[in-house]
Amino acid sequence: MKSSTLESMSSVACGPEQLLELKARYLMPCVYHFYSDPPQIVSGCGCILTDHTGREYLDCYSGVTVMSAGHCNPEIIEPAIQQIRTLQHTTTIYLTEPILRLAQELSQVTPEGLQRSFFCASGSEAVEGAMGLAARHTAKIGIIAMSNSLHGRTRWVMNATGLDMWRGDSSPLPDVYHARFGDLVDLQRIVREHPNHIGAIIAEPVQGNGGINVPGSDYWQQVRKLCDQHGIVLIFDEIQSGFNRTGQFFACQHWGVTPDIMAVSKALGNGFPIAAFIATEKIALSHNTPGASTYGGNPVCAAAALATLQFHKSHDLASNARQRGEQLCNGLNELVTRHTHMDPPRGLGLMLGLPITDQDGQPDVHTCDAVLEALKDRGVLAGKTGSGRNVLTFMPPLVIKEHQIDMLVTALDEALGSIRDNHP
Repeated sequence: MKSSTLESMSSVACGPEQLLELKARYLMPCVYHFYSDPPQIVSGCGCILTDHTGREYLDCYSGVTVMSAGHCNPEIIEPAIQQIRTLQHTTTIYLTEPILRLAQELSQVTPEGLQRSFFCASGSEAVEGAMGLAARHTAKIGIIAMSNSLHGRTRWVMNATGLDMWRGDSSPLPDVYHARFGDLVDLQRIVREHPNHIGAIIAEPVQGNGGINVPGSDYWQQVRKLCDQHGIVLIFDEIQSGFNRTGQFFACQHWGVTPDIMAVSKALGNGFPIAAFIATEKIALSHNTPGASTYGGNPVCAAAALATLQFHKSHDLASNARQRGEQLCNGLNELVTRHTHMDPPRGLGLMLGLPITDQDGQPDVHTCDAVLEALKDRGVLAGKTGSGRNVLTFMPPLVIKEHQIDMLVTALDEALGSIRDNHP
């Protein structure tokens, strides 16, 4: 008879070594983690994570932009706790207030014209739903996605993903085409080659896992115009870039472009699993046959999301993202002048990437990994993105303070110096 997990956990004082043994035995081998010697994270508060030894780390990745309002934020978890004591779960087939208040609030903070929401539990579901709605509305199944994009793990969404490492499908679906991100001519070519087949274009306004890529200044306006000319639905995946990450509530607002459908998740719940796709009135009315989502708009998650949106507004996280983002960008630019084999930082607000390259200017994943380890050893947790996995990525909670940005820049300076000393 198998021993229970609870019994085995209670009989052993767990640490990283024991947890890695459990991981090797019980998780799928595709599940990986950063660091050759990973810390065991046990608690978080604001921008700080703490491991099982009591050591603190400055979190500069936010669980990949999830914890934008900070870890264990009492202004968010207390309303969720109150809701869980009152009504923990029904589903969308029953009438409850939190989901409707959240839909109303999203219609007010999203770009004008986005009116109706469908709630689900993950970003993958939100993007899948957005693509399905576009196909339903246009009666065209063809999708154009972007190179170096990441949209999720469901099969259609996985095929729309432009990063090879995140596509685990051995039998790719037809009807999905990839244009080079930021290349209008390439996008126009695909539309021209499939004039009666393309129903939607899906893109991240600022690419996250693709390496923090920002297109040219008029690219999204031209894409919007192309969609309008050809009756194509424009879908923006704001799952990473949304909710003030770039210094605007949504990244598309930097260019004044409104999509027909927007997918959101991650920072919406600040750690509570919730997602949605939001559409214009005209397109939403195409979704008129019965539909439901078991966990979509769960009352607890909806209460947390409402509190999260209120926190963003009352604490002006957009302004802090701009100010601290400018501070960090200036610090990174200064480091580029003193350390070799780095390109200038790129991104918007507190969504910044620093490409690490070799002496030939090619992606250098080994040095990037070494810098991540050296940062961790100095009490800073960052990320890495890009098709070559060589872009150091900084997306801290938007509540980060000025002195914590200084701490990050100092730690990175020391980390880069240690790599240079060991590998001149």
